Amino acid sequence: MQVTNERTYSPEEYLALEETANSKSEYIDGQIFPIPGESTNHNQIAGNLYAELNFAFKTQDYEVFMGDVRLWIPQKRIYTYPDLMIVVGELEYFGDRTDTITNPKIIVEVLSGSTKGYDQVGKFEAYHTIPTFEEYLIFDQTKIYIEQYSKTANKHWSLREYDAEHTAITLASVQFQISLADVYNKVKFDIADSESE
Repeated sequence: MQVTNERTYSPEEYLALEETANSKSEYIDGQIFPIPGESTNHNQIAGNLYAELNFAFKTQDYEVFMGDVRLWIPQKRIYTYPDLMIVVGELEYFGDRTDTITNPKIIVEVLSGSTKGYDQVGKFEAYHTIPTFEEYLIFDQTKIYIEQYSKTANKHWSLREYDAEHTAITLASVQFQISLADVYNKVKFDIADSESE
């Protein structure tokens, strides 16, 4: 990730810039980082998940958000846009902003070539500080591979890995299951555009 320039921004300055920007950026403790564009594989995986989750939760008190809803992490002073977030119960907005929430239970990221390390380590560490956060799923877009982190106790997380198309992921913190075949439906692994993100 590359910072836009060397100056430091306040959270208020960042939010004002985001309102008029042509593309999204992330805010990390005073620095602004442009968010790379998505590949077709990235978009397909996130879209497949969103469609299945949204349908499964239509009669439950769960909200699913994809990409455009911002997350504020106060302890780390981070504004970011997870690929998917699931909120259980009432939404908790940051201040009077209906475009920024603070209470996801589950966060999903689809790995991109340029942000892979940050998504797997840096973001996960930041997400740990969110009191409602209990589950993290990371999807590879270049092959069938998923990491599922589930909170088992304070500062204790379990990891499950998936890499077979005929298997299914069962979420630990809400009732939902999806096959890897459905997650990766129409994803073309022979397309190398993930590295251009």
